[in-house]
Amino acid sequence: MTDLTSDPRPVAVYTDVDDTDPAIGIALLEAAGFEVRVLGTRDAAEIIAGAQDASVLLPGYAAVTREMIEAMPQLRIVALMSMGFDYVDLEAATEHGVWVTNVPGAATEEVATHALTLLLASCRQLAFYRASANPAHWNDRAATPPPRMSETTLGIIGLGKIGRELIRLARPLFGDVIGYDPMLPDTPEIRADLDALGVRRTSLEEVRSSANVLSLHLPLTPETEHMVDAAFLAAMPAGSVLVNVSRGALIDHHALAAALDSGQLSGAALDVLEAEPPAADHPMLGRDDVVLTPHIAYFSARTEIEYVRIQAQNAVTLFTSGAPDSPVNRPVATA
Repeated sequence: MTDLTSDPRPVAVYTDVDDTDPAIGIALLEAAGFEVRVLGTRDAAEIIAGAQDASVLLPGYAAVTREMIEAMPQLRIVALMSMGFDYVDLEAATEHGVWVTNVPGAATEEVATHALTLLLASCRQLAFYRASANPAHWNDRAATPPPRMSETTLGIIGLGKIGRELIRLARPLFGDVIGYDPMLPDTPEIRADLDALGVRRTSLEEVRSSANVLSLHLPLTPETEHMVDAAFLAAMPAGSVLVNVSRGALIDHHALAAALDSGQLSGAALDVLEAEPPAADHPMLGRDDVVLTPHIAYFSARTEIEYVRIQAQNAVTLFTSGAPDSPVNRPVATA
């Protein structure tokens, strides 16, 4: 625990705040005794220069590298404003006694609802038919008709909170729901929960080869990066739809474009890309067989507040109680 009334006060530094209002977090931190700075940058050199004395680093989308961590000797916590933490060097943080925290569960309902919205828009070919809703193209039809949902199998890869919430929302629409998750324990309680949701747990191979609509709900790790490649897509049912609201780098988007061009997939529904914002020539842009949103699955009037609050609260809790609320690592040593 730390005396937050001491002089000098511990410093908390926001890096980039492009699309968020940090006011709630700033107020919470200042009320707890922190000096707060907002740098407004993702540039590593600028962050190092402005946060060398920081005890708390609060990134938006800025990457946090080993070099940055080692340049901040007083750093005790990197408090993230996301569920994912793949843009932080977790090994370096752990080695240097730095906690890393995320915001688990803050947007479960929003992300699951957005995934359902995207997959329905893709299955019902809304991009194509929205473009054809004019007198010149009124009777145009897509190359293939949309499926009947009750005759369609939904596959979920990743049966965590969001994956299971999507199943709860979508189960009445689909003929069958199957799922795969190698990290989820096989306990009587989990089996009962999955049974109650109406999902059959099976292998990755069966989900991939049987699902007409396949939704990804996975963290980005060395094992999952580009797991959806040309071979993966070739093993999916012809005319299927791929949905991703997790991490863009799960998918090789050039392979996905090829699968869409060949008709192997009939559509894709994406809220995330590997690089954001994408380059003007990104293969997913401007396609009527792709429903694309700009990484806003998490966003709502509630989460706009909660993400900022939880991010700051993790820092306050660490300094007042000795450990943060939602850590994703356990540092080797803490100051």
